[in-house]
Amino acid sequence: MDESAERLARDLAPRLALLRAVATEAHVTRVAALLDVPQPTVSRWLARLGTELGTPVVMRKGRGIRLTRAGELLAEAAEHALAALEPGCRRALDEADPDRGRVALAFLHTMGGVQVPELLRGFRLQRPSVRFTLGQAPHETILSQLRNGCVDLGLTSPLPTDDPDLRCAPLFEQPLVLAVAAGHRLAGRSRVRIGELADEEFVGLEPGFGLRQITDELCAAAGFTPVLTFEGQETDTVRGLVAAGLGIAMVPVADAGPPPGVVEVRLSPRSGRTIGLVWLAGRPMTSAVRTFRDFAIAARHHATPPLTRPDDPRSGDSPAGDTAARSGGGGRTDAPPP
Repeated sequence: MDESAERLARDLAPRLALLRAVATEAHVTRVAALLDVPQPTVSRWLARLGTELGTPVVMRKGRGIRLTRAGELLAEAAEHALAALEPGCRRALDEADPDRGRVALAFLHTMGGVQVPELLRGFRLQRPSVRFTLGQAPHETILSQLRNGCVDLGLTSPLPTDDPDLRCAPLFEQPLVLAVAAGHRLAGRSRVRIGELADEEFVGLEPGFGLRQITDELCAAAGFTPVLTFEGQETDTVRGLVAAGLGIAMVPVADAGPPPGVVEVRLSPRSGRTIGLVWLAGRPMTSAVRTFRDFAIAARHHATPPLTRPDDPRSGDSPAGDTAARSGGGGRTDAPPP
């Protein structure tokens, strides 16, 4: 056990440390030096222990002292107690060390494929000994875990800017597109107005997911409430339902392209969601958590956006007009722009 953990254990349980020191040093002066306390303090502690116990814990032996039988029993118990306490002190010190602590991070399921691994890879290049506890959850669950102290940071959307108990920092914008089956009437379009979707059947995530909240808000802004025929908990499942022709969905642009049978069509007005870090206001952060948070916020200024093509929905307006939908498995729905 290193000296810092031993010192912390002594500070937490000075009398336990006193008994162990007396057992090994057998001299008040050396005990006082080991514990870094005045010699009279050591004498008072020993006398007080004897008073509380009802029998002395030390006796004179030449120019030194030794433990009585009662003192030996207490010293043995103290050794066991400190042996259990010191590893906990080491873990606590690790938590406070920006190079060796642990970060509990919760994030949306859609962030697990590329964004979170890339963020962690960049951070670990600088802080390779920091450990992470990772969890994927819906938006509302992430916020609940933050409030309950189960996680240190959440990577989510929409950002809770109106919640006084939470603080947040935007990291990047994630474009949203309309996912339709390859044979759908809108599959050949480069963009579609959200108001045109009022009579369509939707598939999507369950209430409590941030993407579901954003979908409902976008549709409400267009003047209608979406009718969801299927609700799930995974975006990949939603895309699968779309491919089966069971409905349309508003989803993030697929990092590796849409799956077979799915076409991504840009939304008009252009739509997206802000992904950011969220943490509990007023809760003290360990050095490792604070360092990771600051790294993620700083990284947004140096991030390179995903590679885009002129026919990619995330690339903005296409110069070729209505030729920019992306399809999975079968290439582009129309000819590429000149």
